[in-house]
Amino acid sequence: MRYDPKNPRDPRNDVFILSKGHAAPILYAAWAEAGLFPRDELLKLRTLGSNLEGHPTPRLPFVPVATGSLGQGLSVGVGMALAARLDKSQRRIYVLMGDGESAEGSVWEAAHSAAYQKLDNLCATIDVNRLGQSGETMEGHDMEAYRRRFEAFGWNAIVVDGHDVDALLDAYHRAAETPHRPTVVLARTIKGHGIPGEADHNGFHGQALDKAKADKVIAALEKQLGQNGATWTPQLPTGNPAQSARPTAVGDPPWSPESQPEATRKAFAMALAALGKANPLVVTLDGDVKNSTYTEEFEKVAPERFFEMFIAEQNMVGAAMGLAAAQKIPFAATFACFFTRAYDFMRMAAISGSNIKLVGTHAGISIGEDGPSQMGLEDLAMTTAQPDFAVFYPSDAVSAWRAVELASAIHGPVYIRTSRPKTPVIYPSTERFELGKAKVLRRGDRACVVAAGVTLFEALKAWDQLKNFTVVDLFSVQPIDVDTLRECARECGGRVITVEDHYVHGGIGDAVSLAVGGPVQRLAVRDIPHSGKPEELLEHYGISAKSIIAAVSA
Repeated sequence: MRYDPKNPRDPRNDVFILSKGHAAPILYAAWAEAGLFPRDELLKLRTLGSNLEGHPTPRLPFVPVATGSLGQGLSVGVGMALAARLDKSQRRIYVLMGDGESAEGSVWEAAHSAAYQKLDNLCATIDVNRLGQSGETMEGHDMEAYRRRFEAFGWNAIVVDGHDVDALLDAYHRAAETPHRPTVVLARTIKGHGIPGEADHNGFHGQALDKAKADKVIAALEKQLGQNGATWTPQLPTGNPAQSARPTAVGDPPWSPESQPEATRKAFAMALAALGKANPLVVTLDGDVKNSTYTEEFEKVAPERFFEMFIAEQNMVGAAMGLAAAQKIPFAATFACFFTRAYDFMRMAAISGSNIKLVGTHAGISIGEDGPSQMGLEDLAMTTAQPDFAVFYPSDAVSAWRAVELASAIHGPVYIRTSRPKTPVIYPSTERFELGKAKVLRRGDRACVVAAGVTLFEALKAWDQLKNFTVVDLFSVQPIDVDTLRECARECGGRVITVEDHYVHGGIGDAVSLAVGGPVQRLAVRDIPHSGKPEELLEHYGISAKSIIAAVSA
């Protein structure tokens, strides 16, 4: 690898991703040997005061993303390889995986994607040591089975003795010389190699040797190194560093209250296209729904920064994490319900503090006739469960435009929830929105009704009839506007009603209840929904203007 051991965050460095994060101790030891920090620091492994955690996180400067939830590293490698190609950089991306994690479907999503994209700057290694945590892996030491599978996916596959360093170096040289295809080095190894009585034995996953045995093995290893050690000199990177991520203002949106209704999913896409024209670091990933999420608008203005990831949402989010680690600002969009497939990647993105921007469209029962399999009704629960996710829920075209602008300026993971139906434009084009701030649209003292998305307009319809309650557009679900919500609740005698196109658990109701410090009345979807017209479904599941009127008047 070409890298500066004194500057592991140099964007010209080749990248190493330890997908099998449970092997963290040897990663830390290698960096200590490279001189990044004193070897004595290794003795603080897994202690509260040390960043040498049980699995790697980006608290360490040589770790691009958190790993250890298996099956994610190769997708991150795909994203980093795409970024390097976009930057015309010479950096190479190396990913080390375990044989056990190759059972994860996300590995094969990434393998398919890397071959499709012809990522010859990506090199994976699989440590085929035969043993998983609880027993033998599916293929054991059948190296030809691994070779056939990767070759079938379009990879250059090289089988080597994983204990033969010269053979490994030769394989990596051949990988660097192979054009138009990613390479996988299939390294046959023995778990516990060189430890008498322990090698190739089951039942030692994640366990240390006792002190007497460890002292004996360490002495033998040190003797071997003393005989065979060599002077090591790093190969430093060359070339110009890539640009760092930066936010960009995109001007005022082309809507006002006089405009025709527009869907927030369409407004998001138009804002994203404007952002893409203004900022060359913005990239977009699609899951074969660009004509529904309208991310095709971005593709029109920046085709080289638009990546079609097809129907493989885990890999899409993982690749977005890799692009973010390479200083891009990635927006990944699909139907809100399909992010459930990639939730573990989203969880690891939160642990990583990854600068990804996820946009879920077609949220809730308001999508209508497509039915419950297409209705994202748990996405707010998923995203707000992660402490560092910013979550926006715009209701009209102007607020959707501003949500995209805000998302690009936040360094960290963001989720934007958008809807399928066209909704009226209620804000002027000059209206400003903020992270952690709500909007009070109507005033009254009978109750405080908190809504967002399509239910905001149901609340406004109800207010037009009653004119005696406060209407709050939540917009920023996380962080939430505690001060405004508590003020409105006090003005309404503590009576708060939430109405949302989401399941009752983990949505706006729970968020508002925590914010005001007391119970709220929740109007939400409480049953598995059915196909139907959007307005029929809002009525049937109790989140329409009629239901709000009944709740306020009770």
